[in-house]
Amino acid sequence: MGVPAFFRWLSRKYPSIIVNCVEEKAKECNGVKVPVDTSKPNPNEVEFDNLYLDMNGIIHPCTHPEDKPAPKNEDEMMVAIFEYIDRIFNIDRRDCPGAKGDPSSPAPRAKMNQQRSRRFRASKEGMEAAEEKQKIRQEILAKGGFLPPEEVKERFDSNCITPGTEFMDNLAKCLRYYIADRLNSDPGWKNLTVILSDASAPGEGEHKIMDYIRRQRAQPNHDPNTHHCLCGADADLIMLGLATHEPNFTIIREEFKPNKPKPCALCNQMGHEVKDCQGLPREKQGKHDQFADTLPISEQEFIFIRLCVLREYLERELTMASLPFTFDFERSVDDWVFMCFFVGNDFLPHLPSLEIREGAIDRLVNIYKNVVHKTGGYLTESGFVNLQRVQMIMLAVGEVEDSIFKKRKDDDDNFKRRQKEKRKRLKRDQPSFIPGGQFSPQALGNRSSPQAICNPRQAAFEMRMHDRQNSTTSASPNTSLTPDGSPSLGGGIKRKPEDSDSEPEPEDNIRLWETGWKQRYYKNKFDVDASDEKFRRKVVQSYVEGLCWVLRYYYQGCASWNWYYPFHYAPFASDFEGIADMPSDFEKGSKPFKPLEQLMGVFPAASGNFLPPTWRKLMTDPESSIIDFYPEDFAIDLNGKKYAWQGVALLPFVDERRLRAALEEVYPDLTPEESRRNSLGGDVLFVGKHHPLCDFIVEQYKTKNTEAVDIPPELCHGIQGKLTLNDNAVLPDQVVQSPVPMLRDLTQNSAVSISFKDPQFAEDFIFKATVLPGAKKPAPVLKPGDWEKNNNDGRPWRPQLGFNRDRKPVHLDQSAFRTLGHTMPRDRGMPGMYPNAMPLGAYGSPYARPLMGSQQQIPKLLSNLRPQESWRGPTPLFQQTPQRTAGAAPLLAWNRMLQSPNQFQPAQYQGLGPMGYPQRPEDRMDRGRQV
Repeated sequence: MGVPAFFRWLSRKYPSIIVNCVEEKAKECNGVKVPVDTSKPNPNEVEFDNLYLDMNGIIHPCTHPEDKPAPKNEDEMMVAIFEYIDRIFNIDRRDCPGAKGDPSSPAPRAKMNQQRSRRFRASKEGMEAAEEKQKIRQEILAKGGFLPPEEVKERFDSNCITPGTEFMDNLAKCLRYYIADRLNSDPGWKNLTVILSDASAPGEGEHKIMDYIRRQRAQPNHDPNTHHCLCGADADLIMLGLATHEPNFTIIREEFKPNKPKPCALCNQMGHEVKDCQGLPREKQGKHDQFADTLPISEQEFIFIRLCVLREYLERELTMASLPFTFDFERSVDDWVFMCFFVGNDFLPHLPSLEIREGAIDRLVNIYKNVVHKTGGYLTESGFVNLQRVQMIMLAVGEVEDSIFKKRKDDDDNFKRRQKEKRKRLKRDQPSFIPGGQFSPQALGNRSSPQAICNPRQAAFEMRMHDRQNSTTSASPNTSLTPDGSPSLGGGIKRKPEDSDSEPEPEDNIRLWETGWKQRYYKNKFDVDASDEKFRRKVVQSYVEGLCWVLRYYYQGCASWNWYYPFHYAPFASDFEGIADMPSDFEKGSKPFKPLEQLMGVFPAASGNFLPPTWRKLMTDPESSIIDFYPEDFAIDLNGKKYAWQGVALLPFVDERRLRAALEEVYPDLTPEESRRNSLGGDVLFVGKHHPLCDFIVEQYKTKNTEAVDIPPELCHGIQGKLTLNDNAVLPDQVVQSPVPMLRDLTQNSAVSISFKDPQFAEDFIFKATVLPGAKKPAPVLKPGDWEKNNNDGRPWRPQLGFNRDRKPVHLDQSAFRTLGHTMPRDRGMPGMYPNAMPLGAYGSPYARPLMGSQQQIPKLLSNLRPQESWRGPTPLFQQTPQRTAGAAPLLAWNRMLQSPNQFQPAQYQGLGPMGYPQRPEDRMDRGRQV
């Protein structure tokens, strides 16, 4: 889930960490889709060694997307996931010796509380939205409104994306098929080592990835200059990447674009929401009316987050002089990561006085730099917390808590006042009457042809009558009118609530800005008196344990699978007194929940259809011993926020002992298939026939060696671990069955798979949080502070664009602007009155006319453009312009691409089906008959 608003704050404060991805698109030739050759160099001018996929950030946008129609069934969802992974690999290629995919798996108990809250919310909001939609539909139809017929479509329950469900089990089978298919057919996967950790392997996806990196870093032959690339949408991946202390770490994620237009769920028209729908028939808009309200479908773009640049920013911000101890940048980065926990994470609520939107992290950093001189050292070391030093930081925050709450109230009041003035101003400045129909205002250039005016006298009369009525009512806004239009003497009209300039505000009983806020907080949130020191200390101790647990989880792995924070709210910073002597040890030997047990701990009763029948009954039977775990309705405390999704879901915590005792009675009812889904699994390693490790793995199956063997690191790009035979292995010359009906079986398979286990260490082993010896620091990207002083020649600073320091910026000279301005078609130009207008100052004089030139000049003028920086054409940066003889026709960028001898030939892909995957022979026959 990540930390709300963290990435937005980070990208605004440190903008140079973001780089837009360059993506080479697949081409079509004679109606045949030619896939991208991923064996070619990366168009982003960077070579990654390891690619990691947090599948949670892939599954959700593919199964229920927000910017395009949702897949019709589960098979289309799987193909969409395959296409998404293809896009990521196309962007991140090449030289990836390892790729690791990690779907969500059974999580620690601390994470299950958050999963439970999200799933209960999703179920409640889905049912409320369906009820509201049906209610509004009936009201509109009763008034004679027009609505399209309601689609009979089963609602996709996103709660099925949880370990233990049939959906996740099918996804694991599909990913095995996908990996085998790509190792057989894609040249970019030829030497790739793929490790799949499906939903049966315990642990969260991102933390399984971090555990893999930690264990590989601890090996003696690990390359300290490995370049990692992690795909995921959670903001906490940034802190996890910093915690590895790897100098080359990049995150790829979708570019967030807020406020995307969505059609109304009732009438499918744009411009309003369901609650504002009036059931009006859609007006015809122009010649091509069928596209008027079509939602524009565009592929989501991706961005890179360069953690090496973020480290540069933090080094400038955290460097401190005159310390009583030696400054260590790596230790200060660990302290920065630790301080970010106070503003919220997946396991603990944020402190009441610390909000990211109010600059809480900057405030913590300033306090840290002021107090660290007194602490005598850093707050953390390799994932372990020094509570005595943390106490000094927290008490310093507690001293300013009162002023923080008062400033928050003042800022909120000022914002409301500005919004009220804005609404009044808009209401005052808007025109009193806007004609409709044939006299309605039109944007410049929107009318394709002049239209004849019909009955202008009647239109003018209606305008005059409307203006007269408005002038009468505006003279006395509180005077009512009789049927004939004259003022009534009976008094004024009561103002409707919806006409008010102020919005209803949720009641705030805490009033943190007033004296006595601490007493009211504990009384309302915990139902205890603030004078109860014993209870307050219990809350603080649980929160301190949580801080120690989360930091250990980030740096060393899961310290305890059973620990969780047992309260819905956090204490105040001023309550962190006497925490230095609080214990921070956790029980050893704890084990994670099994998949079906986790489903019982996080699912509401409405999602019980994903569970076995007898297990499901425990959620709904009034006589069930755990029926109180599954309330049909629950309260949401806004906790000072405005929207329900920001509030706190007041759900009862699951008692693990009671849950396990109830499940013991229904365990015998599990079928063999359900028992298999309820078991914990492990990782699986895949290689193709060209991989150096392939023969070694095949030999293990031939000898039927049942003992675990070490991976020869020289055969697997330095990867170390244990290999054991897999019962459901993908083997050469054996058919790989397709779990998706629209995709054919792999009859000529040459890939092989085997069970994989990371290197094991003693339980008390500590992974050092430091840069490894031999690691090379990346070249600096930010402008040096003393640039002007040290550069006597006066050279201006050239910012680095992308990953390549030597990339030359693209520019167009004046002749190119003149040619483009004259020859570009008008329907492809800029919108507005002058679509062919050129930038002001493109010529020597703003009044100069563009010269008349031939269209054959365009290839010559644009031949020096780098495609990915201009219009991102299909020619990647690495391709060289072939030599031409004199008099030959100039080769355009796309012609050079098609004439490249290394490109795929269309004849090789005549058997491709939808989405570029091999098609069954019978499907091709059917398609031929249809044509």
